[in-house]
Amino acid sequence: MTILITGANRGIGRAMYDAYVAKGETVIGTRRDTAGDGWLQLDVTDTDSIEAMAASLGDTPLDLLVCNAGIFKDRGMDIATGYPADVWAEEFATNVTGVFLGIQAMLPALKAAKGKIAIISSQMASDAVAAGGAYIYRASKAAVLNLGRNLARDLQADGIAVGIYHPGWVQTDMGGTAAAITPKDAATGLLDRFADLSLKSTGCFKTWDGRDHAF
Repeated sequence: MTILITGANRGIGRAMYDAYVAKGETVIGTRRDTAGDGWLQLDVTDTDSIEAMAASLGDTPLDLLVCNAGIFKDRGMDIATGYPADVWAEEFATNVTGVFLGIQAMLPALKAAKGKIAIISSQMASDAVAAGGAYIYRASKAAVLNLGRNLARDLQADGIAVGIYHPGWVQTDMGGTAAAITPKDAATGLLDRFADLSLKSTGCFKTWDGRDHAF
C-alpha cells in the first residue's frame, strides 16, 4: 500500500508516518522545508509546490492520501482586538484551500488505485461543540469538514472513499502538554479508522477512537 501524509514531519503526522513505516507500508511524508531521504517538499499554500509534489510521484497509484497539514494561529486571540484579516486568509489557505488543491492534484493517482482520502479536521468543526473563541480555526475546520462530506459524494463514482476525523486532544505543539492523549495513541486509532473506511462509510466524521462525531 502506498500512503502520502501531508505535514508528516512532526506531531500527529509524524506519529502516523512512523506507524505506517513500522507496518512495512510504502509511506511518503511531506514537509515545508527541503525534500530528501524519502520526504517530499510541500507547501500546501503554494500551487507550484502542490503541482511539483504530484509530478514527482509520476504514475504511482496512491492507496491513501492523509490530509494532515494544518495551522492554528488564532489561539488565544481576543474578540475585540484579534482575528485580523491576514490570519483568516492564512489559516483558510492552509486548512481548507490547501486540502482541496492537494486532493485535486492527487486525483489521478487516487483514481488509479481506487484509493481513500482521510481529512484531519477537529471536534472544533462541529456545531455541537461551540465553546467560543478560536473563530478562525473553528471556521476553517468546519469548512474542511463540509468539503470532505461533499467530496465523498462526488468521488464515490470513482471508487474513492473520503473520511473526516477528529484526532483527539493530542500532546503536540498545537494541543499543548495538558492534552489527553499522546501522538502515538492518536496515530494508532487513526490508522484503524482509515483501514475501516470504505465506500459504505464514505463521508463519515469519526473520532480517533472510532466514535461517530456530531456534525
